[in-house]
Amino acid sequence: MFAACFCLQSGDKMIEKKSRILYIKRFLEEQTDEDHPATIADILAYLSGIGIAAHSRTVMLDIEQLMEIGIDVVCNKRRQNQYFIGDGHFELPELKLLVDAAQASKFLTHKRSRALIDRLLSLTSVYQADSLKTGLHLEKHIKSKNEAAYISAAMLHKAINENRRVRFMYIEYTPEMKKEYKHGQRVYELSPWTFVWDDDKYYVIGYSKHHEKCVKFRVDRIAAPKLTDLPAIPAPDDFDLAAFVKATFQMYDGPLLDMTLKCKNELMKSIVDRFGEGVKVNIADTGHFYANVKVSASKTFYGWVFGMDGAIEIVKPAEAVKAYRDMLKRAKSI
Repeated sequence: MFAACFCLQSGDKMIEKKSRILYIKRFLEEQTDEDHPATIADILAYLSGIGIAAHSRTVMLDIEQLMEIGIDVVCNKRRQNQYFIGDGHFELPELKLLVDAAQASKFLTHKRSRALIDRLLSLTSVYQADSLKTGLHLEKHIKSKNEAAYISAAMLHKAINENRRVRFMYIEYTPEMKKEYKHGQRVYELSPWTFVWDDDKYYVIGYSKHHEKCVKFRVDRIAAPKLTDLPAIPAPDDFDLAAFVKATFQMYDGPLLDMTLKCKNELMKSIVDRFGEGVKVNIADTGHFYANVKVSASKTFYGWVFGMDGAIEIVKPAEAVKAYRDMLKRAKSI
């Protein structure tokens, strides 16, 4: 009988110790940082407030155990030791970037943005969380009203992880700004490979059975997605995602051509922004330089050139020069 009671009491103490350590860990994570350390007296007061009795020595031993298992508890050795959680999963500037991205994202609804920001703020102390809340104005940002887009993204993510195909319809807009299914409710079958953000839009990339090639779809325009049991067609070993993104997203679909552009000197920043720091350039004259680029010759590209208000001239190839002039003639005839 005595042995049974002893085991029960020992078990109770073990449970109490584990509970105490967990609460100390929570307190340090939520209530401390480098600018707001806590003393042993602060921790004892917190434990007492939630009904857990402890002594200074036991709390110090608990903190040592947290350190032993890898929790980054930093101790300032002053007249009385002060403790705080050091570098967590994210540094404060990193969390700030993520919070700002969640706030600005047009893909996320207001509800999803708030939920994501709350989760991000829970990763740091209450003091740093308060500083991160400064400047948050979700209502001032243009946000998606399509809650289904988030659900579609989750399904596509599952399809990628489980190597399965998905089927869906695709939304487009009529001249009256009404949504309708593209090509009379055509059902697309996609083997999704990955996701890409571009210009604050979220795309899924994969092999389309209908197109018989790698294509992109905007996630927020995918409708009625269904996960199939068909195995996905894998990406080829030589598939270059960076090259696909550069050709497809930067200038959109069109024949890939080697072009020479004559640009005014003040456009160097725009050329670097568009084509990267590896773009090949050489001086044309005192006011211009040549940029030699490989680009998808599409209407979007020609529209970008036109938007430079004569500061860019397409020099070659001849087919690109002709295509641009033809587009300008069609624009004048409307």
